[in-house]
Amino acid sequence: MNTIEVEIVTPERVVYRGDARIVVARGAEGDLGILPNHIPMVTPLKIAPILVKKHDGADDKIAVSGGMMEVRKDKVTILAESAELADEIDVNRATSAKERAERRLAESGREDIDFKRAQMSLQRALTRLDVAGK
Repeated sequence: MNTIEVEIVTPERVVYRGDARIVVARGAEGDLGILPNHIPMVTPLKIAPILVKKHDGADDKIAVSGGMMEVRKDKVTILAESAELADEIDVNRATSAKERAERRLAESGREDIDFKRAQMSLQRALTRLDVAGK
């Protein structure tokens, strides 16, 4: 069975390490599906879940807040600003962050720096809630 090694690393720790039959990530230009023997590449990542599909049918979903993905024929390495597994996510905290960001978006102008920060904060909160299954 062809597999590709997956490693997700933040400045603090290795968040995830395992083998996959496919890795799905959101790059700067859209969603990417990475299979074993993929052409080598490096791409920036958006704030979005990473889906690791395994041969046994058990998929892992990891919340990733930006970073870079390096693809080699036998390994995918994601260097993320932050990353969390589903069971590490504090749903109450993520829900509060989502509500705070929505309030800030409603109150600020579209070109305002606070607006851009609120957009990113909202996307992080939505990603965390998605991975947590909420």
